[in-house]
Amino acid sequence: MRIGLAFNQRPDGVADDGDADPRPSHEPPRPVDAFVEWDEPETIAAVGDALRVFGEVVFLEAVNGFPQRLRDAEVDFLFNMAEGTSGASRESHVPAIAEFLGIPYLGSDPLTLALALHKGRAKEIFAQRGVPTPPSVLIESEADLPALDQVASYPLFLKPVWEGSSKGIAEASHVTTPDEARERVRHLLATYEQPVLAETYLAGEEFTAAILGNGADADALPIIRFRFGVLPDGALPIMGYEAKWLWDQPDADFEVLECPAQVSAGLTASLRETALAAYHVLGCRDWARVDLRLDAAGIPHVLEVNPLPGLMPDPVAHSCFPCAATAAGMTYDELIQTVTRIAWRRQTGKELKTTLAGAVS
Repeated sequence: MRIGLAFNQRPDGVADDGDADPRPSHEPPRPVDAFVEWDEPETIAAVGDALRVFGEVVFLEAVNGFPQRLRDAEVDFLFNMAEGTSGASRESHVPAIAEFLGIPYLGSDPLTLALALHKGRAKEIFAQRGVPTPPSVLIESEADLPALDQVASYPLFLKPVWEGSSKGIAEASHVTTPDEARERVRHLLATYEQPVLAETYLAGEEFTAAILGNGADADALPIIRFRFGVLPDGALPIMGYEAKWLWDQPDADFEVLECPAQVSAGLTASLRETALAAYHVLGCRDWARVDLRLDAAGIPHVLEVNPLPGLMPDPVAHSCFPCAATAAGMTYDELIQTVTRIAWRRQTGKELKTTLAGAVS
């Protein structure tokens, strides 16, 4: 069997703090967090190593010329972890190309990926289908700034509407007055060149649920709670850019993930139920991660759904999906192999067998 691995690799010289920018000098500079969604070579290699149990792995970087290279590769299945290069539908590009070429692939379809990436559209669906989510307004340009007056109360939390990996989410995203909100919205509009979501800030605890499976078989791995007490004194209790990419360093004492979350059985059940509801109403397939936060009454609200979850293999990196898998008794390789089997079964109705001598089928 030939398995394609579609990915986007962080450009050489681009560190977690985004110091370098590989674009030509005549183009406008990218934001400092421009490439944090893309994967390091170590992550790509680790996924490839886990997939070799099924056969030959063909590495396919999802940049210029990808459609022809995917066609030429003649793969039987595509493990998609590519975030895409630009635009509101960038995460849909690789799956759409695979569908056009008739290649079975891992994960959600192009529609779900586009809806999940656009936090505003996703929240409209949640609200229509009864999935709790914080109230919000979408600011598409400075002309929409008066819409901020529709918000019942402050504080608000502001973020670019179609970014991931905490891009554009920082301490300054928390605003307490209309003047602060307008200033931050203008900054985000200019920096990220996309609409801004203005969302009621929920002061409760934050969790994430890693979900595996399809239909009635979909279920959450052990719930993760973010331990905001490890953040620097005075830091806002959020997993923003600073927490993920500046403070969380290999040599730092930063055990920010608590898994399984040490909360009541009732809250665990409520978090699981809400996460699965969001997973299903967006039409997620095979796997996704759902981020949730509690309101003042302790009710979980969905912040966003990520159908392309991060997969950093080193436990020190605090990648949520591998952490939840570890708590469920899976190794990193078993996580990658399990979700591949789930996707193959969904599309073929058959079990995917291993090809390495001595491996379990």
